[in-house]
Amino acid sequence: MMIPSWLWAAFTITAAGAQTLRNAMQRDLIASLGTGGATYVRFVFGLPFAVLFLVLVAIGTGEGPRLPGARALAFTLVAAVSQIFATALMLAAMRERAFVVAIAYTKTEPVLVALFGLGVVGDRLSPASALAILVATSGVMLMSWPSASARESAYSWRPAAYGLLSAAAFALSAVGYRAAILALDLKNFIVAASTILACGLAIQTALILVYLTVFDRLLLAAILRLWRASMTAGFMGALASQFWYLAFAIDTAARVRTLALVEMIFAQIATRRLFRQETSRRELAGMAMIIAGVVLLLWG
Repeated sequence: MMIPSWLWAAFTITAAGAQTLRNAMQRDLIASLGTGGATYVRFVFGLPFAVLFLVLVAIGTGEGPRLPGARALAFTLVAAVSQIFATALMLAAMRERAFVVAIAYTKTEPVLVALFGLGVVGDRLSPASALAILVATSGVMLMSWPSASARESAYSWRPAAYGLLSAAAFALSAVGYRAAILALDLKNFIVAASTILACGLAIQTALILVYLTVFDRLLLAAILRLWRASMTAGFMGALASQFWYLAFAIDTAARVRTLALVEMIFAQIATRRLFRQETSRRELAGMAMIIAGVVLLLWG
């Protein structure tokens, strides 16, 4: 299959936009369901849409999905569990500081993705791509550096800890999903990406439902009561993941996750329009560095 050189970028930008909307929807659910409940809905209610996507892809391409082998399944399991923890930590960070800054902490991820990608699947980067990752990540760090008032708070370390741990878990998840897609060894990358998405969400949903049934039936009941809002978040989560996996199937996870930093721009729009939160000059300067890194990435 001939793949246009720009296609991975189109997939990535689409995924970043969908993910920003999903994050905002999940944050709205925290008040009713708590951090854990808001985390779980994107997986539980995303699974039906992932299965639907897989069916549509199979019909459209005429190629049925293949059951993952042991290697692909192992990578999917590691990635799926890491993603659950990463999402929970990200939402916890959001409760501590402004929406756009909480997202910024998690965007230290590309450097970790580059390291994990090299070690796990042998993804190598050009010097220009490596420099782009450093520039964009530096912009993220500039955005997330605590203000004087935040440094005076006894709890100012908490969003940084949550965000950085979330970044590490997201990095492991991204590399794991790319490794799983490649391990399927399918000619059609769309079928491969859709298959791993459905398998990953099936694993996550099973783990979450077992946990809630055994340890927190009240939360499970609350999630089911809010099925309309949860279904919307689940759809946006599945849609974002579908495009992430399509991008992972055709380019390195490090390049994909670096370009994904355009989500900072989307998060800024969400901050101003949805949450009425202001952005400082330092955060604007950080976003300018992110844009410069993204331009360098595409140019390189």
